[in-house]
Amino acid sequence: MRVDDLERSVKFYEGALGLRVARRHPQPDGGQLVFLQNAAGELVIELCHAPAGPKVQVQPDLMHVAFAVPDMTAMIAELGRQGYRLSSGPTTSKLTGSILGFLDAPEGYGVELIQPPAPPA
Repeated sequence: MRVDDLERSVKFYEGALGLRVARRHPQPDGGQLVFLQNAAGELVIELCHAPAGPKVQVQPDLMHVAFAVPDMTAMIAELGRQGYRLSSGPTTSKLTGSILGFLDAPEGYGVELIQPPAPPA
């Protein structure tokens, strides 16, 4: 995902979602790539900062990423402690039974949080 303010975006994904910077790669044009990973060490997001490029303009409902969360209530509480709040939800999907919430990331990207339904007893 291309971003205008790299450090603000890194701070958001670290604070809100608990991701960590796996590596940074400076680019010849003065830009930088930052790869973020989850607690399991899986790479999940690449941020691209291109200061010479045009300002990022994310169209509504065009781009978002989704993350599974084990407990939406606990996630919302943790987001609040970090100074973030959901922009939509939580709601329960009538189709799947999953609990869904949305968070606004810098630049206008959407982050969907999904708590899968409990397995049948």
